[in-house]
Amino acid sequence: MKLAIFGATGATGRHLVDQALQAGHEVSALVRSADRLSIVHPRLRLVVGIFSQQDGVRDVVQGADAVISVLGARKGDASAICTEGMRGIIAAMETAGTRRLVALSAYGASETRRASLFIRVVRRIIAAKMRDKDSMEALVRASALDWTLVRPPALTNGPRTGRYRAGTTLNPGIAGTLARADLAAFMLREAVEGNYRGAAVVVARQGRSD
Repeated sequence: MKLAIFGATGATGRHLVDQALQAGHEVSALVRSADRLSIVHPRLRLVVGIFSQQDGVRDVVQGADAVISVLGARKGDASAICTEGMRGIIAAMETAGTRRLVALSAYGASETRRASLFIRVVRRIIAAKMRDKDSMEALVRASALDWTLVRPPALTNGPRTGRYRAGTTLNPGIAGTLARADLAAFMLREAVEGNYRGAAVVVARQGRSD
């Protein structure tokens, strides 16, 4: 499968690229600089560019069977990277005729914003980031693409376990977490299998009692 990945140099993106290559997929990724991603592989193609330059985005998407976005703001960055990036991604997909999109959001976005008192507090603390996720989700839902939104709770740097649960009505709870490696594995599987097409799915670590 040919995959276009955006956010490849981030903490989740690196897992995603590595797992996609291990699974035998071909990967194209947009990067600001070629040295931002240390992975070297014959099936990995890096396109140097930024979202404000649409040619690079179109180059990454061209010929892809599916697009996976794991865009997210870096610490201290107040820009609406998810919304701005997704606007460019959708435009490139429409031009290329690529329909399958799996996009990273967050639990607490859109209709889950009032899921609990904890979520409401979190949204106040990281208000700009959550508004960015809300706007990104709105763009995806308004598109004619074959999309899936993925909403994890708090992310950790733990090892890949394969022990996670997923569902459109899942409530991960106040202690809900998910390893970035497991998030990458779920998103890759969803891009291939498409079990949650046209839906926002919550993914969280399985507890001992699950």
